[in-house]
Amino acid sequence: MRRFTPSLHTRISFVLTALAGVLVLALGSLWLTQSRQSIHEEVEAANRVAQQWLNVAARQARSDPPVWSSEQLLSHVQAVGRIRANALEVLDRAGNQVYLSPQPVYKAGRAAPGWFSAIVDPQFATHLIDAGPLTLILHPDSWRAILDAWDDLCLIAGWAAVSLIALFFAVRLALRRALRPLGAVMAALDRTGRGRFDTRLPVFPVPELGRLACAFNGMADRLAEAVNDNVRLETEHELTERMQLRLEAERGNIARELHDELAQGITAVRALAGAIAQRTSEHPAVNGYAQSIVAATGQMQDGVRNILHHLRPDTRGERVNVEEMLRRYLDVWQQHYPDIVLSMTLEACLQDVSDDFAQALLRIVQEGLTNVARHAAASHVDVHLRQLQQGRERRLELCLIDNGRGLGTPSKFSGCGLGLSGMRERVAALSGELHFDSVVGGGTRLCVLLPANSISTREKVS
Repeated sequence: MRRFTPSLHTRISFVLTALAGVLVLALGSLWLTQSRQSIHEEVEAANRVAQQWLNVAARQARSDPPVWSSEQLLSHVQAVGRIRANALEVLDRAGNQVYLSPQPVYKAGRAAPGWFSAIVDPQFATHLIDAGPLTLILHPDSWRAILDAWDDLCLIAGWAAVSLIALFFAVRLALRRALRPLGAVMAALDRTGRGRFDTRLPVFPVPELGRLACAFNGMADRLAEAVNDNVRLETEHELTERMQLRLEAERGNIARELHDELAQGITAVRALAGAIAQRTSEHPAVNGYAQSIVAATGQMQDGVRNILHHLRPDTRGERVNVEEMLRRYLDVWQQHYPDIVLSMTLEACLQDVSDDFAQALLRIVQEGLTNVARHAAASHVDVHLRQLQQGRERRLELCLIDNGRGLGTPSKFSGCGLGLSGMRERVAALSGELHFDSVVGGGTRLCVLLPANSISTREKVS
């Protein structure tokens, strides 16, 4: 069963009506106190008048000789009947009741509730008056005053209830009209939640709601800008990935063309030159040219081999020796940048590792050394590859440390930033950590930590 939840203006109407009801109850309590005092004053005044009249009559009966006989006094009292706010009882010398005033006819048959009488009844004492042979007993009776007070209370309570109900509906109607723009706000929020970021609110005439509309419109503007930026970044990221894939594919195509066309052609030329050199030993001039061709084609083969390793350093699906591959690449890099002293410390002894790990590690080294050559303006760079044992956890640490300009100085050969992004992605794919920091005295340290489970070796790591 669905639970009923009242609306906001209904709840506010209930709260305001409840507060008004508490005020009515407080006023009612004050009214009860005043009514008790009024009843006391009314009955007390009537009781004093009755006492004075009865005292005069009693003195007439007690005089010597008595002015009034007992029969005259009794007939006089009976003629008076019911005394206001008092009941009169007459007893003889033997204590027998000879007279009791009649019951009141005012609002006959009705009485106030007992709990109400207990609250407002002042509780008067009974008065005895000696009238010679008779005893007059005056009983103060606040019944009539209490009944009047009860009727007044019922009337006041009825009007209070009607007033509170009217107040509830009046407040509810006023709040519904005042909070009507909140429906537009909720509808705008729902549309925005469904992706309609072009939703805007009008500026309401109520100042508070006007500020709410302005805040919502500003939020919607910023949200639309954020969504547009996110779409643009996703598009750029997708474009970058596609370009990277195209570049990798193009590098592979170039590598295949170099291997299939140029490398085979150079091999053929070298074989022909070798054959000529073998058959022209008696002709020094021709033999010298042939030997030169053999040496030149050998150098060309080494150059093409280095280019192939740079374009595609490994073969997919094969296990490679990372240490040998890195040393070969570092030697080539040192030949290309002889002005930068390269120090190598390879202590990990990684052999027969997976293709993905080898390629990722080589790409990281390539990008790091490329950044050193292009941006660092360094004269020395150290490459450290070692294995760390931290408790039960085994890690591989790769560090590139140069003595160049450091992180704080920009380079005039700034690139597009894809190299560092690719480096971070490769490290993240291996569940590793990548850190950059400055070296004391100048320079930059690039440090990569890779968990041992990402190496995927055949227990060849020492």
